[in-house]
Amino acid sequence: MVIKVFLASSSGSTAIKKKQQDVVGFLEALRVEYDPLDIACNEENRMWMRQNVPEEKKPANGIPLPPQIFNEESYCGDYDTFFDAKEDNSVFAFLGLPPPPGSKQAHAEEEEQDEADDDREEEDLQSEEEEELRQLEEEEEAEVQEEEEGDLEETQEEEAE
Repeated sequence: MVIKVFLASSSGSTAIKKKQQDVVGFLEALRVEYDPLDIACNEENRMWMRQNVPEEKKPANGIPLPPQIFNEESYCGDYDTFFDAKEDNSVFAFLGLPPPPGSKQAHAEEEEQDEADDDREEEDLQSEEEEELRQLEEEEEAEVQEEEEGDLEETQEEEAE
């Protein structure tokens, strides 16, 4: 999976430059591989970005500003949603990537998986116990039936004498 970050190499806005640097710097700190795609020098990149940002995510004027983040063709979000994910420690989920081994997110997912495995094992044990109990009940029922048949035979023999 390739993370695509659409940037403007020559932006007159210091706010946009700061946001771009924030996103790129954070991805580099996390060692997330990404492709920086310049929309200032490449019309194809600009058009692709504009066409693939969902309508509900576009500003009122309809032209999304950089940085815009995608995982392959899937839209992740803009700077604001990236910032929210960063604050929530959920950047990997935001990017649609598995958390790196040893991270808090990976540890939490491992714990969830362990709990699910424990639940499955408990259900399996319960099923085995229920099956054993069912078999015991069938055996007891068969024994009772044999005893009743034996008692009936004795009664018939006694009556016949």
